[in-house]
Amino acid sequence: MRLAGKRAFVTGGKQGIGRGIVEAFLAEGTAVTTCGRGPQPDDLPENVVWYTLDVSDAEAVAEIVSIVGGTDILVNNAGVQVEKTVTESSDADWDLVMGVNARGVFNCCRAFIPEMSQGGSIINIGSISGNAADPSMALYNASKAFVHGLTRSIAVDHGPAVRCNAICPGWIETGMLDAAFDLAHDPEKAKSDALARHAVKRFGKPADIAAMAVWLASDDSSFATGQLFTVDGGLTAASPLNPGLL
Repeated sequence: MRLAGKRAFVTGGKQGIGRGIVEAFLAEGTAVTTCGRGPQPDDLPENVVWYTLDVSDAEAVAEIVSIVGGTDILVNNAGVQVEKTVTESSDADWDLVMGVNARGVFNCCRAFIPEMSQGGSIINIGSISGNAADPSMALYNASKAFVHGLTRSIAVDHGPAVRCNAICPGWIETGMLDAAFDLAHDPEKAKSDALARHAVKRFGKPADIAAMAVWLASDDSSFATGQLFTVDGGLTAASPLNPGLL
């Protein structure tokens, strides 16, 4: 029970990585509040508090923070993606992706930092796509690079009151992964090629990211701040050569 007695606010806790973090925090004794743009899901774990919230709306975020009254742990997980290049992207695509992935993280950090307890932990969900661009994911790649830069700035400007780190997931088994493979001419071949590039020979699961989030939220990571922690099964450790062809 590494997080017993702590409070956590997790954005985008309906499914995927966010749900995995919610469940992991609960198992560690955390009082968890989460949110999403839609209504409360029917399968939300018992004792989790839900708010319907669009994190891109600064006023709505501020209102929720005034209701919640602060937190020990903030996880900025809410995110969306649009599978387009720069020239294909519309103003509406910009507003959606940058609004949730960039402005949303900024809004939550700005609203929660003054209300966080001394020694609080902010965990931003970045991506390996913020370091190396995925094709036809221009806005998503850019939004995650923003998250990485903001993470460092918060750590520098607001320590030691809070620590701020980012987790950079690789390819995790969520709907976003399926959407990325659907862009390929041969999705099944693309998927098998991607698996061969992973040292662990599997894609990640939400629980893999949640395990890192638990550590970053706990006192075990008290000397870690301003860092980007890649959790990608060894994908970015390898050269571009497909080991399956050797």
